[in-house]
Amino acid sequence: MLNKILAATAIAALAYAVSPADAARVKAACSGDNLSKTETMIENMADGEGKIAAQKEIAAAQDAMLGGKAGACAAHLSKAMQAASAK
Repeated sequence: MLNKILAATAIAALAYAVSPADAARVKAACSGDNLSKTETMIENMADGEGKIAAQKEIAAAQDAMLGGKAGACAAHLSKAMQAASAK
């Protein structure tokens, strides 16, 4: 019985220790500054399919950020950055 309690406590402590770090990393990636920088990169792109795809991703990232979905925002922002850097 004691072993089960210790194991459960250890798992809970590990989950607590990892979760805030992951959340901070996601929020740092999905910030207003990063959105602004990516939008500037997209504006400087030549017109074409890549620019349209990047614009759609940045719009989805903004919607996710406003909806409080940091993980989705970070994913869309990452896709927009990749499209913008591919030019």
